[in-house]
Amino acid sequence: MALLVKNVCSSVRPWLPVAQTWDLNARRWVRALRRSPLKVVFPSGEVVERKRSPRKQPREAASEAHAQGQRPKQPLQMSPSPSPSTWEEAGLRYDKAFPGDRRLSSVMTIVKSRSFRDKQGKILLEGRRLIADALKAGAVPKVFFFSRLEYIKELPVDKLKGVSLIKVKFEDIKDWSDLVAPQGIIGIFAKPDHVKMTYPETQLQHFLPLFLICDNLRDPGNLGTILRSAAGAGCSKVLLTKGCVDAWEPKVLRAGMGAHFQVPIINNLEWETVPNYLPPDTRVHVADNCGLYAQAQMSTKASDYGWVCDRRFLKFHKFQEEDIETGDSKDWLPEIEVQSYDLDWTEAPAAVVIGGETHGVSLESLQLAESTGGKRLLIPVVPGVDSLNSAMAASILLFEGKRQLRLRVEHLNRDRTYH
Repeated sequence: MALLVKNVCSSVRPWLPVAQTWDLNARRWVRALRRSPLKVVFPSGEVVERKRSPRKQPREAASEAHAQGQRPKQPLQMSPSPSPSTWEEAGLRYDKAFPGDRRLSSVMTIVKSRSFRDKQGKILLEGRRLIADALKAGAVPKVFFFSRLEYIKELPVDKLKGVSLIKVKFEDIKDWSDLVAPQGIIGIFAKPDHVKMTYPETQLQHFLPLFLICDNLRDPGNLGTILRSAAGAGCSKVLLTKGCVDAWEPKVLRAGMGAHFQVPIINNLEWETVPNYLPPDTRVHVADNCGLYAQAQMSTKASDYGWVCDRRFLKFHKFQEEDIETGDSKDWLPEIEVQSYDLDWTEAPAAVVIGGETHGVSLESLQLAESTGGKRLLIPVVPGVDSLNSAMAASILLFEGKRQLRLRVEHLNRDRTYH
């Protein structure tokens, strides 16, 4: 048995050095494959020499490493972590509406009604430019419906935190859109508060002591155009009394072209509260929208201006009362001086009342103008021509007021220079 074990051991020992020899050869072959040959000899006898890539000598490498080790280490400069500026960095997510999803239709059904806007305090904005202007002014978004992700990525990332983002088909937006060419994005915002809004700095620098009061304006297009003129003229504030169309109606927003976020707008006011939103010494003037009647008052003869008693005069009969005993009518219309619109009327903070084309100015506006020493501003028109459009009359008066205020400032600066 001992002899058998001895024979087995003796037969195993020779294999160990063979295994080690094969392992060494394998390593050599691997190193050979990694080397770049100096010469390549082809079977035809052609010899191609290759230059060895320059390598640093061991001593040079050691000395360079030693020199680098002695250099003072520069402190590692950590760049401040920037705030998330991209969609991915902010970790924003969006939902994708699948067939049968009624979130868009349910919102669009109710958000276009004035009662919903008043009760829920939410408005509808459509279009990339209008939405961008609203976000810049500090309006608070609630929900965005969009057809392409690029439309959302164009908006400021910091304004989208906590906002519901829902991707829908463009056809769905087109079905609910009021635009001729829908832009593929609709936003639901909280109704802006003029006190919390951040208006453009350039707009604030050009604000004038000029105010606009809208009285019984019912046409959305006219109101939107008037708001654009108010922003362009540099009005400090726009007041809308009860009876006017809602300033945040989609049609008014479209016609305003972003003016809602450039000038403070105060909606749905009672006439008793209007003076609270004006400076103490403000004179309230009334835009005359029955020019021929006013021209007749300025002249001893109505025929001088071609004025006749027609339907435009009938609206003033509501300010008359009839004596039951004598049958005589007593005129109790507030007496307000009439003057041409291009004469000076901006000697104090001035407010202009613009009435609607159908009902004209209200009795309350005339009483306010009388109590503040205001006037009826007449824009002369050619006899036979009906009264001007409300938006056109407002634009003429506001920019005339701006011209007068600018001239007043120039005169004051000139007087200070001479003295």
